[in-house]
Amino acid sequence: MSTAQPSLTPIAIMALALLREDDMHPYEMMRLLRHRRDDRMVSVTNGTFYHTIARLQRAGLIDEVGSDRDGNRPERTTYTLLPAGAEAVREWLRAELPRVDHPIEFRVALAEAHNLERDEVIALLRERVAQLDADYAEHHTGLAAARADEVPEQYLIEVERQEALLAAETRWLHQIIDRLSGPGYAWGGDPKPHETVYRAQREAARS
Repeated sequence: MSTAQPSLTPIAIMALALLREDDMHPYEMMRLLRHRRDDRMVSVTNGTFYHTIARLQRAGLIDEVGSDRDGNRPERTTYTLLPAGAEAVREWLRAELPRVDHPIEFRVALAEAHNLERDEVIALLRERVAQLDADYAEHHTGLAAARADEVPEQYLIEVERQEALLAAETRWLHQIIDRLSGPGYAWGGDPKPHETVYRAQREAARS
């Protein structure tokens, strides 16, 4: 498996993925993230976001393509995604989709999984299922042993919860893998298939 660049944070991946859609300035990017409620996964603050954009440019993943000023507003610099940036997103997704110990990163990776080919996503999610199955078996065995030793239930609440969460996620992953494997599940292609809705989002983000 390829190793993603360790310096790329979830918010950096979200910024790069936005620039896959089109060239944008940071203000519009933040507005889009908030409009789409992507900030439910990662906190989006002005300072952190602008710092992230500067780091991505220094890393050679994005570059400036122009600037404009609307009325009395500050000048805004527009950025474009470079090929290295697009590849960095794919490498990060390949590293994070199968990992079971990075819950925040996984949520972002799942949201941006459409940047990879369908078959690759299915394979990566199957890797994740295998790890979750192993974790579930470990928790289940440990819980059974604790009960056999008559450990009071009050001390097993967290273990029970984790076993239930592992079982639930595993069931969901099997379901989404089955759906992804079917021809009726749209995947990839044009990142903005609903053009009217997409343009409305962009206009709202620019205002």
